[in-house]
Amino acid sequence: MASFNNARGDITRMRNNPNEYLEKLTKLLVQDENRIQLLQTVQALSRSSYRLYVAAGFVRNLVWDSLHQYQFSTPLNDIDVVYFDDQVEGLEIQRTIEKELSKQHPRYHWQVKNQAVMHTRNGDKPYKSLQDAMSYWPEKETAIAVRLLDNDQIEIVHAFELESLFEGDVTYNSKRDYQIFLNRVNEKQWLEKWPKLHLST
Repeated sequence: MASFNNARGDITRMRNNPNEYLEKLTKLLVQDENRIQLLQTVQALSRSSYRLYVAAGFVRNLVWDSLHQYQFSTPLNDIDVVYFDDQVEGLEIQRTIEKELSKQHPRYHWQVKNQAVMHTRNGDKPYKSLQDAMSYWPEKETAIAVRLLDNDQIEIVHAFELESLFEGDVTYNSKRDYQIFLNRVNEKQWLEKWPKLHLST
């Protein structure tokens, strides 16, 4: 089994070619049959007016598990599905999607959020895109989303560079209050679940 230090050697190589981070992440996703199945379910519910992505811990935790060489995936507290539709502000679509996802995969707690309207809750100026909305999330490594395309390729959207995710950093995003960041780290017990992670500001 490769060591964490060997993993850092791979990271040094990827740093010289950022596309390799995308390739590595794609490989991790493809190797995870459960995550691919969930992505297929989400893909089937996408529409031309709103493309559904699975984001946050679904992606982030996969990388952290890999860095720690865990044999089994860390259980997901919830699964965040995001999309950007600035034409529809109601909650009906979100609730319909959540209901269907819960029906097909009842073991998970699904949360579906239209990021085009989340600025009102967060007290921000209107977001311009999904990527822009994610750029306000409290820690940078969480601001990543993926979806399965019709040709079975994986699209990856990220608000920040992927290097810190593969470095095992948990990086504060200065667009949010620092205490919010610390509260999330403590409440979610990230440093206990993945002890090789380190906080970064």
